[in-house]
Amino acid sequence: MKLFKSLLVAPATLGLLAPLSATANEVTISDFAPAEQLAITNSRVDGLEARLNNIEAGSFSETTTASFSADFLIGAVDGKDVSPAELDGDEDVQTAYSFQIDLNTSFTGEDSLDISLDAGNALSGTGTNTPASPLLEFDPNTDGDALTVDGVSYTFPLGDSTTVIVGDNTDGSALFTTACIYGGSDTLSNCGAPSAGPTGGGVALGAAYDFGGGYTAAFGYQTSETGVATKESNDAYGLNLAYTGDSYGASLTYGSFETGTNGVRTDDYIAVNAYYTFDSGMSVSAGYEVGTLGSVAATQDETVAYFFGIETGLGAGTFGAAVGTAGAMTEASGTITEAMMYEAYYSYPVNDGMSITPLVYIKEDTDTDNPDETGIMVKTSFSF
Repeated sequence: MKLFKSLLVAPATLGLLAPLSATANEVTISDFAPAEQLAITNSRVDGLEARLNNIEAGSFSETTTASFSADFLIGAVDGKDVSPAELDGDEDVQTAYSFQIDLNTSFTGEDSLDISLDAGNALSGTGTNTPASPLLEFDPNTDGDALTVDGVSYTFPLGDSTTVIVGDNTDGSALFTTACIYGGSDTLSNCGAPSAGPTGGGVALGAAYDFGGGYTAAFGYQTSETGVATKESNDAYGLNLAYTGDSYGASLTYGSFETGTNGVRTDDYIAVNAYYTFDSGMSVSAGYEVGTLGSVAATQDETVAYFFGIETGLGAGTFGAAVGTAGAMTEASGTITEAMMYEAYYSYPVNDGMSITPLVYIKEDTDTDNPDETGIMVKTSFSF
């Protein structure tokens, strides 16, 4: 009986102790510390909290983004006239990689500060015993394994319709619109306009105006970092007019380049480009460029370049083929010997961040005594 009474009393006892426990838990530092010491402690805690917030906010701008890309290439070329001579005509198999980091940040939401960092080890063919790489047709970086700054530029709006760009180690034609939607080798993807737009790095300044309805106009200026806009440097200027729509577009580009010592000559180029996309999705692109060289020699004063290419969807990827001059052909002795290039490629997206592109090309030599160059290569691209 006594045991039964004890079991009845235990829950009641616990019920009485529970409020006492809750009251004890509510005891704080304010019950023991004087008001002055409590105020000092709270002030120190608030100051520490503010410092932590400032460190976190300033560690990385919310408007800054970074994108990364890496290309792995393998290819071979046959028939190329290279140095040393014993490599001529050999199927020289080469591999290379290219890596790029693009950093972008905005300060107003409408401007853009862009920095590009590149690395790559494709052979440029500049060494005494270095064969020129067929992989250069995929435009990889050739600066070696060291990560280098490929360009720094700042783009900002000026009014509602004008965009301005300033930069170093970037192109003066960065805001130009070339009416071409073909993407193959580095040689033919310039769409028959290899010289008209100011390129090649150095100090650049450009502006573009959007008229609306697909019509744009742009201006570009480029020079070296020393002797800007003086006789100490050779300056380049360019103008671009373009119309781009969903199905077709056209552009006109003019470039004037000072050459020689202190700009004693001027080379001028005019390029016309156009594209058209059919309802089936197939697109055609074409380009033609003519240049006038400033008094190089009595028998050498004009250049010409042209291109025609198609692209169409094939399975899950894109198939493309093109024909054109292998760069700008220069007149010699009153005639222009045209070295043609023919190519075909297929770009297959493995997933959102990876694609594989095989490409084959034939490039003629301006010296008819030399064999044609035949190259085949594969590029695997990653973006993340």
